Order: sequence, then structure tokens, then C-alpha cells
Amino acid sequence: MVGDASGAPGGPPPPADAEAAAEGSGRPPESRERRGLLSVTLPGSWGALLFACLSFTPSLLPRGGILQGLICGINAALGYAAGVLAARVWRAFADREPRPPRPKSWTGFLISAVVLFGLFFGFGQYWQYQIRRLMGVTDYNVPLAVASPLIAALVFWLLLLTARGIRGLYRRLVRLLKRWIGPRAASAVGWTAVAALVWAIVTGVLLDGLVALANETFSLRDTTTEEGAHRPTTTLRSGGPGSLVPWDSLGLQGRNFTGTGPSASAIGQFTGRPAKEPIRSYAGLASSDDAESRAAQAVADLTRQGGFQRENLLVVTTTGSGWVDPAAVDTFEYLSGGDSAAVATQYSYLPSWLSYLVDQTKAREAGRALFDAVYDSWSKLPADRRPRLFVSGESLGSFGGETAFSGEYDLRNRTAGTLFAGPPAFNTLFREFSDHRDAGSPEVQPVYKEGRTVRFANDPAAGIPPADRPWNGSRVLYLMHSSDPIVWWSPHLVYSEPDWIAQHPGDDVLEAMVWLPFVTFWQVSADLPFAADVPRGHGHTYTTEYVDAWNAVLRPPGVTAQDLGRLKDFITAEK
Repeated sequence: MVGDASGAPGGPPPPADAEAAAEGSGRPPESRERRGLLSVTLPGSWGALLFACLSFTPSLLPRGGILQGLICGINAALGYAAGVLAARVWRAFADREPRPPRPKSWTGFLISAVVLFGLFFGFGQYWQYQIRRLMGVTDYNVPLAVASPLIAALVFWLLLLTARGIRGLYRRLVRLLKRWIGPRAASAVGWTAVAALVWAIVTGVLLDGLVALANETFSLRDTTTEEGAHRPTTTLRSGGPGSLVPWDSLGLQGRNFTGTGPSASAIGQFTGRPAKEPIRSYAGLASSDDAESRAAQAVADLTRQGGFQRENLLVVTTTGSGWVDPAAVDTFEYLSGGDSAAVATQYSYLPSWLSYLVDQTKAREAGRALFDAVYDSWSKLPADRRPRLFVSGESLGSFGGETAFSGEYDLRNRTAGTLFAGPPAFNTLFREFSDHRDAGSPEVQPVYKEGRTVRFANDPAAGIPPADRPWNGSRVLYLMHSSDPIVWWSPHLVYSEPDWIAQHPGDDVLEAMVWLPFVTFWQVSADLPFAADVPRGHGHTYTTEYVDAWNAVLRPPGVTAQDLGRLKDFITAEK
């Protein structure tokens, strides 16, 4: 247990001895435990020091002082637990009781701590400087960087005291149970009860409460409308005149989706010829009660708008609070000359990073329900009157979008093209394609079945491998930055080195990044909430990459490299 303080100067002896000593002195056992509450063991301290130093090694994204302090404190607590556990295992093999360390041992530790921590702190600042330069990040708060060790110490002690509080609860419960059952049974029942209580609090009461609070908070935000989004005056947008979906029911992101976007004149300015007004259909959480009915409502409005009479039809699975990346849909509309329709639905109030953790089931249901509803209407049309059917999604949206398909051939046979950006590591099809990639292709740039249908690109402007193989029929493209923690985060990082680190980690990831048990997991976990807070082309920020990506998937005729460059300027300005 993290809170074991045996072996520290003034620390308490093992539980049985503590009880005996307390009984002999007339003091209750609890007083002995309270006196050792802030004591630490030497093995635990060495473990904490080692893990704290390793926390300064680089991960995928640049870290500020507060985040670095948080990671360092968590790692130190894990290291302390590892040190205490290692000492107990050693004593078990040596068959001896704990004994106080010599004063010189603590002196040697303190000197080592100052030297090692200072050395790794300096290297950490250098590595962070390199990452910021690699990504073009200019923000750097010196006071917070200097304060990070203090933040780490605070986090460490909070976690340590929490663990010792749990240990104290366990010991009190065991002493109570010993009045009715034997010592071994009391220990087993006490451990089980405390473990169950902690698990229930973290995964049940605490997590459910936090999610409910977040839902309540963000549901209020969902009633607002951002500046720049205006109720449509055209019948070609949900929420506009004649719409089957009221404007007020679309939600914040739904109003952004239908109340913005390029006009026919803007598209015509890009193409140099008359363009159509793009169609956009959307249904929010307030529009209907469940995923199937929302999908049916969005498709009904799409039919009213004439979406199935357009040349290109895009089914988008949203992320989190119903957000659709404007860069993805705007690019689709520009390259199709406005002869397009796009449809999406909302399945959550939560922001993307939080929805990523708790709303995977809702994303799966929404993605499958929407595509099935669209495909049902689309498949009933005469073959020569159907629009080209495309699928798109970013992050959790790609996860939901995948669930409508069983594999490569299903994607190929039922769509004209697919574009997924920033796919999470738990995406079923993404994992299948990546894990079964062709021999010799790296995980950061995999090649699947010689690229016959499915391909991957970090920067499609630089090429989509394998360039020397044909890419006929329906095209499926995954956009994935090598520095995107959404793509690479996995629980397996705790105990297993992934190929994307063991191999070349990618052009915008430091070669100095190495895999470390537990440490790398917490570092990449801490990167998740800030995945989109980096310049475009890095992390989870996908913007102008959509231009070359959609050009490859849509294959619009007559589009030149110069046109793509101009469109990138359009997309950057609108972003």
C-alpha cells in the first residue's frame, strides 16, 4: 500500500506491533497512526524521486508548468508506491522485519535528490523548448515552469494522504471485524469492502456525479448561439424556412453548422463558374428523444431540401457536443462546386475530450443510426439518380462513423469515399487496418493491403503512400498526425511499448521520446485535453489537411495545385 511508512525515522511499526505498543502504553492505535501520517519510507522516497525525474521526459505535446507539475506529482506518488512495494517484496524474500535506515542513507538520498531532480528539470525545459520550436508554439510561462516542482509536491502529498486515509479506513474496519471473525477472514473481508467502496466512488458515485454535473452545465450552454451563426433564410438549411427541425432545437453546434458555411457566391468565386447553394441538414438532442428518431428527422429534412438530388451527399458523425469541423465540410462544398448536401446529428452535450471518455456508446449508436437512415433512402433511388455517398468524421466522430461498416469491403461497396481524421486508438476498423498493415510499414504511416482501398496520411499534401500503387474505386483515407494523442492514447501504454514509439515516432515528435512503464501513459493522458491547443498540422488540429485529403477522395475534375493553394487560404481565413 502506498501509505506504508515502515522504515522511516519516527514511522509506525507494522500494524500488529503498533496495536501491541499502543495497548502497552495505554494509547489507542489510531494515535500512533496519526503521528506517522506525514512520515515517508526511504525505499518509497527513492521510487518517488526516480518517477518524478522521469516525468520530465518528453511526450507528444508541449507542456506548461501546471501540467508538468501535475504529471510529476502523479508519477512521484506512483513511484513511492512502487518503492514501498519493492521493499516489502525484498523483506519477504529476505525473511526479516523492517528496520530504520541509517542517518547517512537519508543524507545520501537528499544529496542525490537535489542533483538528479535539478538535472532532469533542466533537461525537461530543454526538451519542452525543442517541442515548442518543432510545432511553432511561442507561449512559455517562466514563473509557472519554475513553480512546477511546488505543484508536483502538493499533488504528491494529496495523493499520499488520500492513500493513507484509505489504509486507515481498512485498518479500522479490520479491527472492528476481528470482534466477530478470525484475523485472516477480517483482513480479507476488510480489503474487499474498502476496495469495493473506492471502486464504487470512483466509477459510480463520483464519476456519474461528475458526468451528470457536466451534462447539466453544458446543456445550458447548448441553448446559446455563437456570434456569426445566423438563422438561415434559405429553405436549404435545417432551422430555416419550411424546415422540419426547429432552429431552437438544433443546439449550439447545430446552429453553427446550419447557420454558417460558404455561400453559392463564395464557392463560385473559388471555382470561377456559377455554383449551387450547399444543403445542410441537422437534428439536435432537443429535436427528438433517441438516436434513431433524430436520424430519421434529419433525413426527412434532407429529403425536403432536395439533398438526394445533389451530385454529392456527405454523412457526418459529429464529435462530443455535436460539433462538425467546418474545415471538413466547407472544403467538401468548395471542391464539389456547391452541388452537395451534408447531414449530421447531435448525441451529447459534453465537449469532445470529455465525450471521448464517457460517450463512446452514444457515438456508436448515432453513427450507425444516421448512416443506416441515409442509406435506406439512398438505396431506394434508381442507380443512375443516386448522389455519390461519402462518409466523414473527426475524433469520436470517426469512431461513430466506422460502426456502420463491417470492414474494408463494406466501406468500398456502400460509399463513394470516406475521410476520417484523428481516429482514436480504440476505433475498431482503424485498429484492424493498422494492426494488419503490410510488413515494413510503420505504425505512424501504415500501408494496408498495398493501399488498394484504405490509406493513411499525416500530411496528404506531401503524398499518400503507397504512391506507386493504384487506388481505384472507392477511397478510404485516414488523417492522423504523429503528434496527435487522441490517435495514440491507449490503456496498453501502462505496460506495453507501442510500435509508434519503438519505430520512428514521426516528424513532429522528438526522437528523445521513449516509452516508460506508467510514466508514458500519464504523460499522453495529460496531453489529451490539450490535443487541439497547438498550431494546425500538429496534435489534434486538422484544417488545411482537409483540402488535399478531400481532393484525393472526391477526385473533382479540373482542380489544379494552384486551386488547392487558394482553397487553403479560404479555409484558413474562415477558421
